[in-house]
Amino acid sequence: MTPSFTESISQQLKFGVIKGRKVIANFDGGRITSDAGILLMAELDKKLKITARFAECFQDYRNSSYVDYSVHQLLTQRVYGIILGYEDVNDHDKLRYDPALAIALEKLNLIESTEAVLAGKSTLNRLEYCPETIIDQETSRYHKIEPLPQKIEKAFIELFLESYKKPPKSIILDLDVTDDQVHGNQEGAFFNKYYGGVCYAPLYIFCGHHLLVAKLRSSNVDPAEGALEELQRVIGLIRKKWKETHILVRGDSAYAREDIMKCCEEQAGVDYVLAMATNRQLKLRASDIIEKAQSDYEQRLEPVTALMETLFSPDEDLEEVGKLVPESTWYRSLCYKTQESWSRSRRVVTKVCHGSKGLKIRHVVTSLSASKIPPSQLYTDKYCPRGEMENRIKEQQLNLFSDRTSTQTFESNQLRLWLSSMAYVLLQAFRQYCLAKTSLAKATVGTIRLSLLKLGARITISCRRILVAIASSCPYQDILAIAHSRIQMIRDTG
Repeated sequence: MTPSFTESISQQLKFGVIKGRKVIANFDGGRITSDAGILLMAELDKKLKITARFAECFQDYRNSSYVDYSVHQLLTQRVYGIILGYEDVNDHDKLRYDPALAIALEKLNLIESTEAVLAGKSTLNRLEYCPETIIDQETSRYHKIEPLPQKIEKAFIELFLESYKKPPKSIILDLDVTDDQVHGNQEGAFFNKYYGGVCYAPLYIFCGHHLLVAKLRSSNVDPAEGALEELQRVIGLIRKKWKETHILVRGDSAYAREDIMKCCEEQAGVDYVLAMATNRQLKLRASDIIEKAQSDYEQRLEPVTALMETLFSPDEDLEEVGKLVPESTWYRSLCYKTQESWSRSRRVVTKVCHGSKGLKIRHVVTSLSASKIPPSQLYTDKYCPRGEMENRIKEQQLNLFSDRTSTQTFESNQLRLWLSSMAYVLLQAFRQYCLAKTSLAKATVGTIRLSLLKLGARITISCRRILVAIASSCPYQDILAIAHSRIQMIRDTG
């Protein structure tokens, strides 16, 4: 049986002698937590009601007279656990004794008792896992909590819209797919040659740091599968509230499809810039700037090579000289139409680079006219920042365990992805509302957790107060104070 936080283990850990004094550690510290920072996150959550909004997206068929933990409490405990770095439901069999988490969940009776605890793995599993044999949660004996996918998906967009005080002039929607490797017999997982393993291929849509869509998909489908439907849904919800906001859709070559481009072209105030693969026709039409790039690079390389030849003997290998000269980059904008797949001519911007590694050609197709933005600016300012989305996906996978899709059924793994996404939304809100203009304003999720959430503290309880005494050596006391004061200024959403 796992000991509670009020029980001690009769064990001493000896660490030698320092200046005649023995160094000894034991487990008699009492009510101490290493997760004191979760109180700050919980306070923000209560103001913005993020987990409460998500809890409304679940149908609870349980008999209320037998319920110890509401759906909101179960959902919040699971999401807070992910935020604190506990990736599995199994972790909650020990985390259930954490006094800081009990305070965050307002389970004060659990702090005062030595026996009662927070929800354990079995209880949380009834929220998260639904066997494929269960068709109707209402008649199920153990799994009576049903997620409502459409409401969950809508909640992500609504929280994004509410994060702005007024409609922005323009936003950029980034689409991308990633791999989610699995190591069992998960439903819907297939071997994918491109990713080199059995995996899922979830679809993401971000707007800056804001997560709008996290759609789990099998990896044996087209990379753009479902992208059009998700894009139409997201743009539709945005347009209901932001009538005049300009929307730019951005993605790699997987999304340069006729249906996606046509969808954007048919809507006012919606444009796109998408990568596309090269072909013989595009390369032929860029032949003049290919020659210019090659000629320019060779002209700048010639004097450098001549100088090196005077400094080194003729038998010396001078192949590395080419790396000393920056590659030559040229841009070209042209009107292009495929023979069959495109319904109309579109603007394609070609980037040609010639350097020590030879020729490199890249293309993007866009609905933005040349009169609005020149080719070089379109490529460097509009398309290239798309790579920042990769960092957001890495944050979710590496720090919030979005790839922990290890349950058997597809629906349960989708719910796990949403739980990770909920944790990301809450952390992004913390970054936006509490850390702006601080040294952690652009910190990753992992850095925020390490610096502000994993805090050691002693918790003492009296009849009038609960004191959480954070370690005096906490290096980010100033930022914690700023974050707390900013949370207090947030108006309660009611």
